[in-house]
Amino acid sequence: MDDDHGRLACFEPDGPSSSSSAVRSNLPPAVNEAGLNWSYGQLPGGQQLRVFGPLDKGVYFQGQNTSIDAYSPEGSAIFNPNARQPEILIQPAFNFGNPLHPAGSNDFSNEISVYDDIVTPAVDSVNPHFGANQEVYLENFDNYPSLRETHGYGFSMQDHSALPWTSHYEDQHPWAETMISLPHVVGNQGFPNGENGSREETEMTTVLSSLSVASQTPSPGSSRNKSEPDITSKEMFAKLVCNPPLGQATVIPPDTESVTFSVLLEVDPASQKQWQIALWHDLGGPDDEWKSADFQEVSADQEMLHVQCSTSPNKNQRRIYTLELPGKPNSQESFVRFTIKFRPDNDSPWKWARDHTSLNDGVLYYQASNFKQQELSHYLKGIDSDLSIETIAAETPDTSLWSLTAPVAPAVGDESGTSTHSLGLPFNFTRWFALVRLWIPWLAPRHGQGKFRPDKDAILASFLRHDGLHVVVLAISGVDDVLTVLKYDAEGNVTIEGKNDDEEPGISRVIIAVASTFEVANAAVMYQARRIAMAYAKSTGALEAELEAMKLADVKPEWLEGWSDGFAFCTWNSLGQDLTEDKIYAALDSLEKNDIKITNLIIDDNWQSLDNEGMNQIYRGMTEFEANKKGFPQGLAHTVSKIRKDHPSIQHIAVWHALMGYWGAIAPEGKLAKEYKTLKINGPDWTAIDPEDIMRWYNDFYSFLSSSGVDSVKTDAQFMLDQLGSAKDRRRLIRAYQDAWSIANLRHLSARAISCMSQTPQMLFHSQLPSNKPKLLVRNSDDFFPDVDSSHPWHVFCNAYNSLFTQHLNALPDWDMFQTSHPWAGFHAAARCVSGGPIYITDSPGQHDIDLIKQMTAKTPRGKTVILRPHRLGKSSQAYVGYEEQQMLKIDTYVGMSHTGISILGVFNVSQNHLSEILSLNDFPGTEKGEYVIRSHVGGKCTKPAKQSDKKISVCTELGTKGYDILSAYPILGPFEVKSGQVSVAPLGLVGKMTGAAAIVNLDTTVETNGRLRIWISLKAFGVYGIYISDLAKRSIEEEFMGLLFGKPIPLHCVKKSGTDENVLEIDIERAWNEGEKRVTWSNEVNVEFFIS
Repeated sequence: MDDDHGRLACFEPDGPSSSSSAVRSNLPPAVNEAGLNWSYGQLPGGQQLRVFGPLDKGVYFQGQNTSIDAYSPEGSAIFNPNARQPEILIQPAFNFGNPLHPAGSNDFSNEISVYDDIVTPAVDSVNPHFGANQEVYLENFDNYPSLRETHGYGFSMQDHSALPWTSHYEDQHPWAETMISLPHVVGNQGFPNGENGSREETEMTTVLSSLSVASQTPSPGSSRNKSEPDITSKEMFAKLVCNPPLGQATVIPPDTESVTFSVLLEVDPASQKQWQIALWHDLGGPDDEWKSADFQEVSADQEMLHVQCSTSPNKNQRRIYTLELPGKPNSQESFVRFTIKFRPDNDSPWKWARDHTSLNDGVLYYQASNFKQQELSHYLKGIDSDLSIETIAAETPDTSLWSLTAPVAPAVGDESGTSTHSLGLPFNFTRWFALVRLWIPWLAPRHGQGKFRPDKDAILASFLRHDGLHVVVLAISGVDDVLTVLKYDAEGNVTIEGKNDDEEPGISRVIIAVASTFEVANAAVMYQARRIAMAYAKSTGALEAELEAMKLADVKPEWLEGWSDGFAFCTWNSLGQDLTEDKIYAALDSLEKNDIKITNLIIDDNWQSLDNEGMNQIYRGMTEFEANKKGFPQGLAHTVSKIRKDHPSIQHIAVWHALMGYWGAIAPEGKLAKEYKTLKINGPDWTAIDPEDIMRWYNDFYSFLSSSGVDSVKTDAQFMLDQLGSAKDRRRLIRAYQDAWSIANLRHLSARAISCMSQTPQMLFHSQLPSNKPKLLVRNSDDFFPDVDSSHPWHVFCNAYNSLFTQHLNALPDWDMFQTSHPWAGFHAAARCVSGGPIYITDSPGQHDIDLIKQMTAKTPRGKTVILRPHRLGKSSQAYVGYEEQQMLKIDTYVGMSHTGISILGVFNVSQNHLSEILSLNDFPGTEKGEYVIRSHVGGKCTKPAKQSDKKISVCTELGTKGYDILSAYPILGPFEVKSGQVSVAPLGLVGKMTGAAAIVNLDTTVETNGRLRIWISLKAFGVYGIYISDLAKRSIEEEFMGLLFGKPIPLHCVKKSGTDENVLEIDIERAWNEGEKRVTWSNEVNVEFFIS
């Protein structure tokens, strides 16, 4: 590899076959002008691959039979869809945590060249996904004859059949894939492992991480002398953390008179230096003049909670500095930039935070005192005159809302009609966030600064303006057979692209909202979208049909521990694809042996009767309703009956199936094809149930499942409907299949269904947004991949950001299964607990982390195992923070009533570096009023009581790789006057549980006439009940406390002061129950009374 880290390794096994000048002459002009270094290699069969660098300016790939036009510095490909040759994506940093482009950051400010016609290629052209070995997957492989013969020289090849779509792993998905793996590249050796394409490869992160060194510009106004001595020795400096954060944009509310800055400086324990910290900012200066303001060190704050989740303890000194920055910018649309400088004493030169943290300047956006209604042109320039714009009343306060429509040409024959319109150019903003179609079934977040340039079609986009306002744009689909997405053009305009499957002219619909917070603007567009979707459903009769199905199903909300609250087990990763009833029995026995009582069981793929045995699943169709005889010789009903008999704790049993039957739809020669009307789709490839008969087919199928004892389903591969190539098939099948499935699961299964691979826009808006039926579980992201290490932080990050959209659907987002014995198990478990969705594991038999399972679950008086779901869905608390920005992911959720409940904040390190951040009560939504204590789940400690108005640091969080914590802010009740004086309390729910606050059902506090404080609480399940008591340290458990469980005294040995926090009393009500009579009352809740004298 070239020693210059700005260059890429040379894929050049046998040396160049043409002169360098000839190669350079073939480059686009912009690349030639950049004067970039280059290298290239020739593959067998004449296939040439050229790789150009350096990476900090962009990378250009070109091959004889390929057309890949440009890369941004982060590695995101830019495509030319008009190229006549087939396109191949060689993308060394796409999806799962590569430092070059870990999750789709799209700041293209330094790209090599920008083509006027760059957009994502057609769906059936290229579909890349990355795994641990940095594998690239291609579709329509028959288009690449020269690569079919490739065995090395920079790529290894595994030859499989051509496919209509692709996925990550052949052993995890029901179709084969064509795969090119980037090998271990050292210098100019090309592929060192020989012609056979050995899979002994190095992570691409190892090969490319040294090439991703971002250059940093000096802080504005600084005069840095390179001859100045360095002060970064261990004795001199360790770590600096600032709040508001560097490298991020912070919105300042309109009533704020001054901004409180806090800096945490960690230095060596032996350091005696009197450190000086200064804020360097441009507030109030003429012509953007920068000025300095000194921080003041405050006394060591013993009240601050230190949260540490890393492999080695932090022994550094922690010093805290604060300052107030008063005033506001002169212009409402201007903003304030800032950074930090520091030095150990007066005699040392100033040093800049950016040089030691790699974080750019922070930015403050100040909001106006009063929200003003403006014309849409105030936010977007150059709106297409063909767009019809209507101002509408928003359901959210202080919000501007517009509905826009654009004409779309009708379909002609099998070809869908399309149209593109300019929505205009957003301006006066620096950051944007979008949800894009990662590939057909899934959504994923994208972030950027500068021009709006997502690498894929977006359905939602949001822009953070300099005045602190948020502009949210939503493209609506699923109405009148029109699919609408957001793209961009060369000038940076947001464009609306419509695809119409109807033979009549159609309409693309877009909603735009402007508000002072992202959450308000986002809610406004989603509420209006629901109005449109429900009005359309009513006009087509689908609404009435579903309501009738609900009446027939007699759907009832299950009492407290329902379908979504039960702890579940799935067979997929646990038992693999060779599924049999004996394997299921053994897995359940293993769970029982380890005292793991599951409530729900999901029998995943490969139980069905299929044709074409031995072939890839994509070529196999469903033959009949009954299970396959090989794995389930006595039929599905026998298997289900035995499971229920042997494991009475299992309430619900679900089976998997594809929306169209199986991955290959219906077997053309099977029983089903003979009993129901069918049609051929995508040419002669698949046999499917005709839309005229799909309602009857689903009714019969789910009647069979119900009669077999199955009461729930996981319906996968729903995106297949969006794969249909014919406009006629699309308009006939897409809505008909959705409606038939919805009505059948309502009628036969009381809506106990998981919708999977269904984040296609037509399904999001037609089936999942309307609120006319019970909520479904809907998978919220791509799969859990246990063997892809870099996929795990991205999986959680993706789900947290997708939930910004899916929180408004009539659905419960499902963040997918995981394994408790996995290296990332705790990380996943914490994410599932704060998600507000279901929790289900897929452990291999005997491989369980019992302690982790106990942190996620609890047992009820009737012996059921339940999860503790917060009342509000978890989502990212920061819309505009990208995956690669070296910031902690924060997921907020809530338990209880607004402003009186418990605010929960999950913090996750999704980077590959140790991270530190400081948090205050302001970071916890819903804590604007009152006094709170913040408790760390991992550390078990609480802060001192605080209010938001105190403006103090509450928590210092330090997380290593794989690090996480769940912080809960509990409202302080009191003070109460009792016999011994004043006391304040905060019931903590079940401590030891990740979301133990969610165990609280009801709560009441009263001071009795005898001077005792009575705390009555109703809990969802058993565990260790914790109470924060302000003066616990000086109290006697024996003399001043008494507890009752279901009216019976709690033994003294079940009550103790916490070993991790002197103000927390722990009451082991599970032990008290197990040692007592275990008398079950009419209620399934746990009633505890506690008295303080």
